[in-house]
Amino acid sequence: MDKREKKALTDIHYVKLVNIGSVNPNNPLSEESRERQAALLNRCLNEYPKGVIIGKDITIGRYMIGEHELTMEKITYHVGFERRPPWDTEALQGTVS
Repeated sequence: MDKREKKALTDIHYVKLVNIGSVNPNNPLSEESRERQAALLNRCLNEYPKGVIIGKDITIGRYMIGEHELTMEKITYHVGFERRPPWDTEALQGTVS
């Protein structure tokens, strides 16, 4: 496939859900966890086979903690591949990310 050609949705046979962030105020993500999430998304988009973002869901949680309002956000990217990447061990274990 020519690099300039866009992938058609009919070419997508595997979709990986990649979460960035969290909306659970009882279990906030550490900076290290966020970096791991971003690294996974970058791996999906840059390593072979390269995936493409075919959709995203945004979840926003608003919580009142005392007099303070806390807003948290989680973005789930839907990354489509022509085939499952061999490095995707979660798919081999049957878990959904």
